[in-house]
Amino acid sequence: MNITYYDHGTAAERWERAGQFFDAKEYATAARILAPLADEVPEQVAPRLLLARAYYHSAQLRRAETELRAVLELDPVESYARLMLGRTLERQGRDAEAVPQLRMAAALSGEPTP
Repeated sequence: MNITYYDHGTAAERWERAGQFFDAKEYATAARILAPLADEVPEQVAPRLLLARAYYHSAQLRRAETELRAVLELDPVESYARLMLGRTLERQGRDAEAVPQLRMAAALSGEPTP
């Protein structure tokens, strides 16, 4: 991997930079910044969840699934991660696996279950 300017800086600077790329819909670039950052702080949910979102939006669905499962290992009641995992599984044509995740996400967020 080539080192570029956005790979440098403190964790806070890289987090901010990744957010800027994400907001600009440059999801693959955001993911490239976030992947090492998430590995640096494996106990934190936020970088891994944003990484999963970047992977999802850049159609890297297997990677998104892996990150979402890691988030849920850290925080099993993270309803947004459950919802995203369900949507990620749906996009992969794995509806039978998606349904329980979507139901749990709805239950955790207090919405009617699908």
